[in-house]
Amino acid sequence: MNGVTVVTHPLVAHKLSIMRAKDTSTARFRQLLREISTLLCYEVTRDLPLEDYPVETPVGPTTGQRIAGKKLVFVPILRAGLGLVEGMLELVPSARVGHIGLYREPETLDAVEYYFRAPDDVAERLCVVIDPMLATGNTAVAAIERLKERGVTNIRFVCLVASPEGLERLRGWHPDVPIWTAAVDERLNDHGYIVPGLGDAGDRLFGTR
Repeated sequence: MNGVTVVTHPLVAHKLSIMRAKDTSTARFRQLLREISTLLCYEVTRDLPLEDYPVETPVGPTTGQRIAGKKLVFVPILRAGLGLVEGMLELVPSARVGHIGLYREPETLDAVEYYFRAPDDVAERLCVVIDPMLATGNTAVAAIERLKERGVTNIRFVCLVASPEGLERLRGWHPDVPIWTAAVDERLNDHGYIVPGLGDAGDRLFGTR
């Protein structure tokens, strides 16, 4: 699908397969999620613009490069998105962090917002919205709409596992937002869960399954 990048790195596939297993412990799941988030962050930041600046090495001057413009903002969708932030911050420790609290209404599967916090100058930054699962796509669509209401125009979305239905919905509502994912699974079931997926990422991350 146009605008969707599936990260095919062998380490990503290896770690995701362990995370899918139902007998993987909470501690192991949490560790793998942090590790895989770093690999996904590497891919989503691959084309960031650079600028030259002077550097003095121990043996002489040279020209270095650094990320141009203001720092990134990682925006996890609470609560499961928190599991991806730590690994991304290890790679980009200077990034800001915003939070969007959304839950999926059990009957309608609509997204309901309960919390929003972002830097005052969020509209001037690249925002990377993070959620382990892109299932129905409703929470992702709502999170991105909220950021656009704040004036953000440069947004990327990162997830661990996506459904074809979620990708179609997110791309339909926000065709300007590129998506990175580690896997595109078969479908959604009648309850809006990804099949085969890996279960409820939040429950497995926080040990509440």
